[in-house]
Amino acid sequence: MTDNSIKTPLGRLLKIGFAEGVSFLVLLFIAMPLKYMADMPAPVRVVGMLHGILFVMYALALLQAKITYQWKFKKALIAFLVSFLPFGTFFLERILKKED
Repeated sequence: MTDNSIKTPLGRLLKIGFAEGVSFLVLLFIAMPLKYMADMPAPVRVVGMLHGILFVMYALALLQAKITYQWKFKKALIAFLVSFLPFGTFFLERILKKED
């Protein structure tokens, strides 16, 4: 079973990936509609900043996991690219848990 503890590189990647995925969905499906349909740009600034910080943390956690577990470049690249898709990090979590 995958150790979801924040003490391990994989655990950190999964936890940060979850937070990054949630922030991306909030940005896309709550903050952006508020900006363009209700003329409320403030949520995009706040959620966008939070999402940006979480994305950088995700990239760093992914780099640490790649180095620690000696993942091939292709696996790390796919893990990076799925973070650009809505629900991508949740999908990646399921794949990584199955591999373990």
